[in-house]
Amino acid sequence: MGYKYKNNNYKSSKDLMKESGLTYDDYASIDDGNYYELAGGKLEMMSPAPSVNHQLVVYEIQKNIARSCESDYLILFAPVDVILSNTEVRQPDLVLVNRKRLDILSNRGIEGAPDLVVEILSPSTLKRDKIDKLKSYAKSQIPEYWIVEPVSGILEEYILHTEHYELFNVFQNNEQVTSPQIPCISFTMSEVMNNIPTIKDHDIE
Repeated sequence: MGYKYKNNNYKSSKDLMKESGLTYDDYASIDDGNYYELAGGKLEMMSPAPSVNHQLVVYEIQKNIARSCESDYLILFAPVDVILSNTEVRQPDLVLVNRKRLDILSNRGIEGAPDLVVEILSPSTLKRDKIDKLKSYAKSQIPEYWIVEPVSGILEEYILHTEHYELFNVFQNNEQVTSPQIPCISFTMSEVMNNIPTIKDHDIE
């Protein structure tokens, strides 16, 4: 499907990706079966569906966080719109929102800065997650950001300091994952990775 402007001129999503100054309303009106993010008023197409390994890592992290934090936090996972401003809409892999801050939730998504966002790296999103989103999430005052490498099982924990993130800790293997912002978090990356089966790559003939 295409995209309809108020002047009844139709533009495809491909055309919109060349434009700037787009807003949430522009973003929300696109209905072509693809997923997008809105970055500084510019439309960015998300990569194809994440790998099975990626999704299993997301699930295992979510499960481990929920085990100790579910009573205090809502845990949401992609696709969910995190509306940081009228020109900035992101879709992190995992999002935590304290139950005392439910006012930032709406049927549109999360409207404002959540307490924690988590991105699971993939080759197609490496630069976006480690450079673009690092800047975007810091600018939006999200207090904590995790970047997880799903093959090695390494978790990088970034904590907001004024207007930028600092790498606060790196967790792997049996090291206990903790958070200075979210005291209920307590798990190890071994607990996550040990539940990930070996997934073989298969070429489509």
